[in-house]
Amino acid sequence: ILTSLEKLEVAPPSPGQLKHVFFHNALPFVGFGFLDNAIMIAAGTQIELSIGVVLGISTMAGAALGNLVSDLAGLGLAGYVEALASRLGLSIPDLTPKQADMWQTRLSAHLGKAIGVTIGCILGMFPLLFFGDEEEKLEEKN
Repeated sequence: ILTSLEKLEVAPPSPGQLKHVFFHNALPFVGFGFLDNAIMIAAGTQIELSIGVVLGISTMAGAALGNLVSDLAGLGLAGYVEALASRLGLSIPDLTPKQADMWQTRLSAHLGKAIGVTIGCILGMFPLLFFGDEEEKLEEKN
């Protein structure tokens, strides 16, 4: 005879379910990290090379303003990133509410987000490949 406590216990998520949770959380964050870094670098560089030269702001102030532009763009683009991730066939993991709240599931989700945004940010550094010349021209002018 099962006690009432044993009836309420839920099996923890399987490794396959945790992997699904990981990728479900990682993929959109690759997109967020990519857009955030790419926009921040492009906007910050352009701000530094244009407004920064006129107003005499520092490189860090240009970076901070680029971050502001990137954050504002992220607010508008968040829905599109999530929609694209769902279009790629990323279904919601099949978990019970209790399984979704277990430490293993939360850890898998957080690791997915952290690794996803790390990969996205590294990939989002691609504008740096194009800005070497502008910085050299700016140094020559000064």
